[in-house]
Amino acid sequence: MNIQTSIDLFQKANRLIPGGVNSPVRAFKSVGGTPIFMQKAKGAYLYDEDGNSYVDYINSWGPMILGHANELVIDAVNKAAQNSFSFGAPTRAEVDIAELINEISPNIEMMRFVNSGTEACMSALRVARGFTQRNKFIKFAGCYHGHADAFLVEAGSGMATFDIKDGGGITPGVKADTLVAEYNNIESVAKLFEKYPNEIAALIIEPVAGNMGCIPPKPEFLAQVKALCVQYNTVLIFDEVMSGFRLTIGGVQALYGVTADLVTYGKIIGGGLPVGAFGGKKEIMQCIAPLGKVYQAGTLSGNPLAVAAGFATLKHLKENPNVYSNIENTTTTLCTELKHIFTEKGIPTCINQVGSMMSVHFTEKEVTNFADASQCDMELFKQYFHHLLNNGVYLPPSAYESWFIGNAISPVEIEKTLTATKTFLNK
Repeated sequence: MNIQTSIDLFQKANRLIPGGVNSPVRAFKSVGGTPIFMQKAKGAYLYDEDGNSYVDYINSWGPMILGHANELVIDAVNKAAQNSFSFGAPTRAEVDIAELINEISPNIEMMRFVNSGTEACMSALRVARGFTQRNKFIKFAGCYHGHADAFLVEAGSGMATFDIKDGGGITPGVKADTLVAEYNNIESVAKLFEKYPNEIAALIIEPVAGNMGCIPPKPEFLAQVKALCVQYNTVLIFDEVMSGFRLTIGGVQALYGVTADLVTYGKIIGGGLPVGAFGGKKEIMQCIAPLGKVYQAGTLSGNPLAVAAGFATLKHLKENPNVYSNIENTTTTLCTELKHIFTEKGIPTCINQVGSMMSVHFTEKEVTNFADASQCDMELFKQYFHHLLNNGVYLPPSAYESWFIGNAISPVEIEKTLTATKTFLNK
């Protein structure tokens, strides 16, 4: 496969951009080789600067649930663009999408739009601290909530990919206020509450972990976490930046029947454009300026193009719930067939799936937390990644990242993936 244009662009990018990329995992450091520079995408496929095509299992890290360049979304963005790209003033479209999210998730009584998932999580934590007048918070090892200082202690995603144990630029005070529990281990959570019973403002969790591979919560784990938060008057924050409106129309809250006090969103609510949002109980959200004393602002928040793309995507998903059953069935087929192929060849593999999120872990044991994910065969994943890449299948370039299946993936793309997997194991 000729990727000379990507090689040339990466050399130029390295002179101008740290590491040659604007988000670390894109640099292929975990898997080696040259990152592929994309030119366009349509449906289930990415097309690079050299004209190669790839079945896409990243889907822009989740938001392209309807497939790339979906006409419904393009039409919505084009229509909004005719009225200007940004106003710096409120718009009807912001109210419309807020009303739609409230209809889908009634416990999101009030919400505010921002520009990224990082902003959403950072702001939700600040609001929780303002509401409770406490400073400490609990997160989980391997969960990633964006690159705000407080969240980079024992984070997953890129931090895990690059084996960065302790992010630079984070003050001792921030670290002291960050308490880390083990995902799927309720005892580890309970011990932190017992140690700091009156100091914990919030607990933030990916209710379905997506940044140490896809890891589902154990039965009752989310309900047990919520019960502890209620007991200790702590704000429960679900980070649904990845999972929100991807696993089912109401997100993880609807899937598992556990509601949070605050929820953060991103990705799908912008239809692929830069966006974020956080919302939840009115009594908490009313702490935000101009109603309260917790300050949060953003010049481009509620951007009309992002809101238009998100509204079109969410409206379609609400009106066509068969999208969810379709992509879940596609994902289940892929997981089942991959598991069969690896097992037949004697390759120990744990394949996790929740709806249209999945991940392949080369290990003999079940993967239920970050420690489990860290013990997988990273060298084998690296070889598998490059073989599939060379055969026109684009996987996340890190074993710590989830795969995302879009509605444009058909049996044709599944068969291409399975065939490439077989040739990898027959080498």
